[in-house]
This record gives sequence, C-alpha cells and structure tokens, in this order.
Amino acid sequence: MALYVEGLSRGVASRGMAQFQEMMRQQLESSMHAELEKLLDTSTGAEREVSKKDFEGFKNIFHRFLQVKGPSVEWIKIQRPPEDSIQPYDKIAARGLPDNVADSLNKLVVVKLNGGLGTSMGCKGPKSLISVRNENTFLDLTVQQIEHLNKTYNTDVPLVLMNSFNTDEDTKKILQKYTHHRVKIHTFNQSRYPRINKESLLPVSTSLSMTGQSSEGWYPPGHGDIYASFHNSGLLDQLIAQGKEYIFVSNIDNLGATVDLHILHHLVSQPNGKRCEFVMEVTDKTRADVKGGTLIQYEGKLRLLEIAQVPKAHVDEFKSVSKFKIFNTNNLWISLAAIKRLQEQKAIDMEIIVNPKTLDGGQNVVQLETAVGAAIKSFDNALGINVPRSRFLPVKTTSDLLLVMSNLYSLDAGSLTMSPKREFPTTPHVKLGSSFTKVPFQPRTFSKWFCCYSFLIVIFGGLCPSQPPRPAGRWVPPI
Repeated sequence: MALYVEGLSRGVASRGMAQFQEMMRQQLESSMHAELEKLLDTSTGAEREVSKKDFEGFKNIFHRFLQVKGPSVEWIKIQRPPEDSIQPYDKIAARGLPDNVADSLNKLVVVKLNGGLGTSMGCKGPKSLISVRNENTFLDLTVQQIEHLNKTYNTDVPLVLMNSFNTDEDTKKILQKYTHHRVKIHTFNQSRYPRINKESLLPVSTSLSMTGQSSEGWYPPGHGDIYASFHNSGLLDQLIAQGKEYIFVSNIDNLGATVDLHILHHLVSQPNGKRCEFVMEVTDKTRADVKGGTLIQYEGKLRLLEIAQVPKAHVDEFKSVSKFKIFNTNNLWISLAAIKRLQEQKAIDMEIIVNPKTLDGGQNVVQLETAVGAAIKSFDNALGINVPRSRFLPVKTTSDLLLVMSNLYSLDAGSLTMSPKREFPTTPHVKLGSSFTKVPFQPRTFSKWFCCYSFLIVIFGGLCPSQPPRPAGRWVPPI
C-alpha cells in the first residue's frame, strides 16, 4: 500500500511539474508577443508591415523552441539511407543530355545565398563583393556563369539573390553594373529577427531601428528562412507564372556550385507523379569534412543530420569517415511548386539551431536559426546525388582564397577548373601566418607552385620588404 501511495504521489508530482512548465511556456509566449507589439509600435509604414510579417515567422520558431524537450533525433533510430536514395553522379550523367537543352534551362532559376558579410576575412560589406580572381568578385563570377549559359543556349535563366539587411543596400548599388549583361537579376530579403536575452528570453532591442546600438539587437535567421521569405516576397509566384519549375540554391562563396545540365535534365525529365521535389548534392568526406552534415534515413524519410543534433556519446561515431561517408555541399535543387504548396500548408519542418552570441557590451543573447537543407524531409521523392569534389569549392578564409587565386585553377566564363597538371584530386591544405589572414594580401609570390604536389602548405612572414613571405611545405598523403 505504501508503494502504491508513493507511486501515486510521484505521478501527481510529475503531472504538476508538467502543468507548471506548460504554464511557464505560455507566459513566455504571451510576454514575447507583447514585446513584439511594442517593437512594431516604434515604426510606421512599410517598415512596420515588413517587420510584422517577419515576426509571424519568429513567433513560430520561438513557439517551437519552447516546446523542445530533448534531442531532435534518437540515435538508435538512425539508419543508412537506402541505396537508391543517394545516386552516384556518374549514373545521372551517363543518361546524356536531350537535343534541346534550352527547354530544361528555361525551367530553372539560380538562387544564391547572399546574406553574409566578409568579416571573417577582414572585410566590411557583403562577402560576395570580395575580389576572388582577376579582380572578379564572387558576384561577378556568378553573373558570368549564367550569362554564358544564356548566350550559349539562347535561354533566359534568371539570377535571384537572397540578401539580408546586412548586405541588401550595398548589393543593390553594385547590381547597376550588370544592366547590360544577359542575365535578369532579382533580389529579396531574408527576415529580420530579434535577438533574445539568454536569461529572460525576451528581445534585447527596444525599437525597430537599425542605427547605433539598436542594430546589435537583430539578426538574419539562417538560410532556412529562404522558404518563407521567398514566398512572402511574391517572387515565388512570379517565377512560377513564368514557367519556372526548379531553383538551384547554393552559397555564393562556393565557386564549384555551377549549373549542372545533367542534374537539371534528370529532374525535369521525370514523370510528374515521380518527380524529385528536392535534390541535395553530397560528396565524399575527407578528414577536413568530418563535422559536415550527412544524409540519413530516419522514420522512413531522408533526413539531414548535423553534428549539433548528435548526442555527445556518439560524436566520434558521427565523425567517422567509414560510417558516415558523405556530407552536404549545400548545393540544392528544389521544386518551386513544392515550396509553394508546403509554405501554404505550413508544412516545412526544420530543426532549430540555437546559436549563442555575446554582444559588444557583454550581454549574452540567443539567435534561433534554421538551415535550408534541413527541410529535405518535408519534400516528396527527395534524393541525394554524390557529386565530384569539384562541385564543393567554398571560400571561407584567406587560405581558401589563396587556392582559388593560384595556378591550381583556370578561369573560363566565370567557372574555375582544376589544372590538368595537378596529380591529385584533392587540393593542398593551406595554413597562412597571421599577416595573411585578412584581405587584401598579395599571393603572387608563392601561388605558382600549387599545381605540383599534395602538400600541407604553410606560409608565414610579414608584409614588409625585410620580412618577405616564406612558403614551407611537408608531404601529406592524399586524403
């Protein structure tokens, strides 16, 4: 009898705790809604209306954040993807191309994620405006690639830039230089979400203003915001009305992310009932990529698994190149009609990334973000394609920049191709001294010998004549 009473009291206590936690969640949501209304009252007109739309998305992600009670995946449920769910690129390419490639291209829109700044390389302003090769910026190279397609096949492939409030103004100014290029360029903005105090979970900003210290209170909520922002902008409906069917999405700093005609043909040639709504390009992991997200089968769906979702006890297993052999390049092909359907049904499900930050004044805040690839599980007939490593050429640091500036690559119509003189399929791993971690720097002194060897290349020294750059290398077996 005593055991029964003890068990009953535990059950009552458990229910009481659950009720208390639910009451706290409701109070937090109510307080958040009240604070958001106060923020809206600090502005009028177009800014208020745009922010009101943004806040609807923020309310949704905040609600989900409060509901999270544990890991988003149970490790025991993770399975290897079925063989046919990740196809080798060679199999796709072996099918050849149709006689009229233009028909496929006219169904395509190229979308570049252009919300990031160049701060990691010591630059102010949009990262897309950093000079990469022969005075060409990331944006220049992108425009050249698409213009080459349009001229070669007499097509109308547009470029869409997803900007953030950090990059929009500078990007729009520079777009004027492309007026006479054969590329239609559209832009839309990511949402603007309020940073929240780590302790109170309420916004740190007191107005919608982006001037002075108020600007620290806002952030773009990750590239997973593309679905809602694209839909809200009206551009999605506009492109569908023009007969466009797929978007090819990639980071603007991935110089390997060019339009691939074989993947495009594979998508548009499928019967309507069996069409892939989402293709993720993956590539083989090396030791440098062990933290990259990978594709798994989970509860009957193809799903992206990121290292942040992995229980600590299984992190080493996740990093294993032998078990998880591929990683996400963030080159994605997505059906426009599917985005529209899922947005209208509010059915796109993405895990929340909780990103802690510390503001200049020392205040600890939280950003709630999502990643575009995480939505793969919401789409029908999703597919992974294991592509060559050449389609993943990100420039995140000046070490990466040095590689793409070097004679390791040749440039043609905006696209970089690895030199045939290179004996190995992988690139050297470059480490730069502290004098070379910021743009601009002069690579001409030491970039000419990159083709020949599979090296770990270390470059050190200063920028003054008395301390010239001194390259040093040691043999590292190809990874």
